[in-house]
Formats: sequence, structure tokens, C-alpha cells
Amino acid sequence: MTQRRFDDEEDDFPEWVDRIKANVAGEVRRRRKEMGWSAQDLADKCEQLGHPIPRNVIANMESGRRANLPLVDVMVLAAALETYPVCLIFPVGYVDQTQELPFQHLVPTWDALRRFTGEEEVPMYDAGLVPDFELHASLVRTALACLEEEERARFTAKTATSRAQQEEAERKRTEYADQAISAKYNLRQLRREIREEGATPPELPPALGDVDVTESDTNTTPEKHL
Repeated sequence: MTQRRFDDEEDDFPEWVDRIKANVAGEVRRRRKEMGWSAQDLADKCEQLGHPIPRNVIANMESGRRANLPLVDVMVLAAALETYPVCLIFPVGYVDQTQELPFQHLVPTWDALRRFTGEEEVPMYDAGLVPDFELHASLVRTALACLEEEERARFTAKTATSRAQQEEAERKRTEYADQAISAKYNLRQLRREIREEGATPPELPPALGDVDVTESDTNTTPEKHL
């Protein structure tokens, strides 16, 4: 079934599928040439990555003769060209406007990319557990930073040359220790919620190995385990 054209646009207005394929093909060609590679060089790199894409297939894609463009090919081509798949689909700075979905009007490519990655929220879209994983990463960074600052303050207190310096260092150590406990407690709660969703939370660095507790520990206060 042929897609509809917009009101008074020319008959050769590219359909959505053709436009997306053109975006990818143009960016693959641009990055390949930028790297000084031939189509065979790119094909060799794809094969090294474990998903061969023959030279003639790459050439047909770049010239617009290839009928389809599998997602797996886009992923491997992006890795071979040392970029992100989304940068092939929405080449910001090289394609001014594009379509996000069939029958939609053209939009700035930058806006399309941000919605594709979820950086710009779309009403009624479900982001799944992405916000939870982002919060998880933020809490991990906070906890690690506080632990590092706590250790630095502990060292400063031990090497202080005056009572005033020692007291100030101890005050900071206690402050960072409390912040680390708070961040780890929030991490524990978040990881429990992720598991309740039937999902698996991200791995924790060794320094935060005390965040996860067993069922027998759940009746005790968080301060005893963090």
C-alpha cells in the first residue's frame, strides 16, 4: 500500500521508509569517506565484528538500490564506523529535517533524535524502566563520591596539625558518611522496586556491595547495614 503524500508537495516526495534509508545511507557514506575507507574496508570491518555485510550490499545501500535495511545491519555499521546507530538514522547537522513516522510532517532532525532516545519526553509514551535506571546511575555516582570524600576527610582528620582542623575534618567526614548512607538506602529501595517489576537491577560496584540485603535483614534499620 503506497503511503499518502502531503497536500501540494511534489510527486517525488520520498516516503518515510525511503527517507530513513536515505538518512542511513548518506551518513554511512559520509563517515566511511571521512575515515578514508573504501566500501570493501567497511565490509571487512563488519565481518570482523561478526556480522558480514558484503561490499556490494554496502554499495547498493549507499546508492539507494538496496530494498531493505535490517536493524542489525544498522547496529553493526554504526559500530564499524565508530558511532551510534541513532546518529545514522538521524544525522544531526547533515540532514536538516526528517520524518519520525509515516504520514507525519517533516521535523528538525535534532528534535527527532531527542525523542527517539527519550531525552525529550513524549506525552503518553511509556519509558519503561529507563527513568529508574537513570536514577540508579545517579545514586551510584552520589554514593561513590560521598564515600570517597568521607575517606579523604578521615585522612585529613588523622593528619591534622591542630584541634580545629581535626574537628572540621571530622565534621565533614560525618556529613559525607550520612550522605552516603542516604544514597545507599535510596539505592536499596529502588533496587527492590525494580525487582518487584520483574526486572533485574544493574550490577553494583564492589564499594556498594552492602546495598543489597537478604530477606532476613529487612527488619533491621538501614544504618546497621550501610
